[in-house]
Amino acid sequence: MKTPMKKPVKKAAAQSTAKPAKAAKPAKAAKSAAEKTSALKAATLKKAQPKPSAAKSTAAKAPVAKAAAPGMSLSEVMAILEKLGTEQTRKTWARHGAKGPMFGVLFGELFKLMKRIDVDHELARELWATGNVDAQNLAMKIADPLVMTPDELDRWAIENPMRMCSLYVATLAAEGPHAHNKVHEWLSSSNERLRATGWTLLGRLSDLDESFPEDQLLRGVEEIEKSIHSAPNDVKNDMNRALITIGGRSTAMRKSVLTVAKRIGEVTVDNGDTACKTPDIAQTVEKMWARSGAKFESPSAHERSMKSMRRRC
Repeated sequence: MKTPMKKPVKKAAAQSTAKPAKAAKPAKAAKSAAEKTSALKAATLKKAQPKPSAAKSTAAKAPVAKAAAPGMSLSEVMAILEKLGTEQTRKTWARHGAKGPMFGVLFGELFKLMKRIDVDHELARELWATGNVDAQNLAMKIADPLVMTPDELDRWAIENPMRMCSLYVATLAAEGPHAHNKVHEWLSSSNERLRATGWTLLGRLSDLDESFPEDQLLRGVEEIEKSIHSAPNDVKNDMNRALITIGGRSTAMRKSVLTVAKRIGEVTVDNGDTACKTPDIAQTVEKMWARSGAKFESPSAHERSMKSMRRRC
């Protein structure tokens, strides 16, 4: 912006450079005029400049991000698990088929520890590699299903320390990107552990994946009807559980499962020296619908409204 003071300022500056003998007062006046002109220019430029955007302004004021707090180490977690273990729980887990080293930690204590750790897949991998039953049970709670690899899912399903925890491995698979591939692979596997977990995974997909085709569920129901009584004990147990879960998917699947349950009759599973009982298919399906019917359109919808099963119990 041009101002009337521009030429006098330059002239005053030139006279100041020449250092005249008696120019104190004129120089002071010239300096004062130059300062006023400079201030006027600065004010004009400030008004002309656009205001910074809200995003830029926020970014400028944002504090420097702090480094994430370090998670718990493997040695710290193992020390805690060792303190929480009891002889009585070791005996209980052994009756449920647990083999290998273990401290004997109740699931209620694992839940408290899980809340402290939250999700830490690298720690979960380290815990699993120990081979310790309690460490592996905790690993299934803190693992990230989105980064589980197909090989990892296979290995965890086979190495799963207790039969009742096949539900955890199947839930990890159901919550991740490999679920549809794994349900087909595991159900056709010659490995009994994988096949048993495959049936549990089919039930988990029935519950958690609304897009999973019901015709595939019906084929599973038909296969269970044909082979449940001749299946190995662990496979039979997971078939029974899958059939119950599928019966909670929709009114149509409820009807199909109840019809098949009548033809199947009683399912006998050897639960060993435990307090576990094999649930009656028809009775359990009807109880599920009675509990969920008031608020939810199906037991599966009820299940989807809750936190992940492996992280709530």
